[in-house]
Amino acid sequence: MKLNPLRALKAFYSLARLVRDPNRLDEVFEMSDALATKEALGPIVERLAEDPVVARSLEERHRIRVDLAALRRLPEGTLGRTFAEHMFAANLDPAALPDLASDDPIAFFRAHLYETHDIWHVVTGFGTDLVGELGLQAFYLAQIPGPLPALLVAVGFVRSGLVDDTLTVPFMDALVRGWRMGRSAEPLFGVKWDELWELPVREVRAKLGVDASDVAAGGVSALAA
Repeated sequence: MKLNPLRALKAFYSLARLVRDPNRLDEVFEMSDALATKEALGPIVERLAEDPVVARSLEERHRIRVDLAALRRLPEGTLGRTFAEHMFAANLDPAALPDLASDDPIAFFRAHLYETHDIWHVVTGFGTDLVGELGLQAFYLAQIPGPLPALLVAVGFVRSGLVDDTLTVPFMDALVRGWRMGRSAEPLFGVKWDELWELPVREVRAKLGVDASDVAAGGVSALAA
């Protein structure tokens, strides 16, 4: 990956701050911005495009627009309802995410990952606590090898090794689960989730080959049990 020294320094600075305080979402955005060059993201997008379904999504560049109030009125157990409940429970607002352009495949790559991150939480069953986030990053790394998920997983290794050794076992369990789940599932990138809102979460997972049966209780999967 080609990255100039200043951008690399910014990324590692954000990593260090995340090790101290993993709840610093602003540092995740800073790290993402530091790594978001065409030289760095271009090869990742090219590899993704080797899958014809993903290649089509990069051409169409379909954006996901969310109306949480409408989704919350869907039947219990549906993807849309479960996603809305997840967002309300975590006090998350889709409008708070950066509104990125999607004028070309590389720009769409970033924008799509930003706006679908919490949908991936619901589909994989990983919660939004530190261990759940790290498990989801392992899933990302299995499906979309790149610098951002690798560095975020590194936060788990450094924090468990130097700051909080009680994190080691749950982190490693989540890491293994996320990696295996990501390797066996169909690509989640480019899925038109707004066309699946009314389907049961279990059906969506089966459709995409996502086995969330062993995600620890307390994850999002509990909402769709």
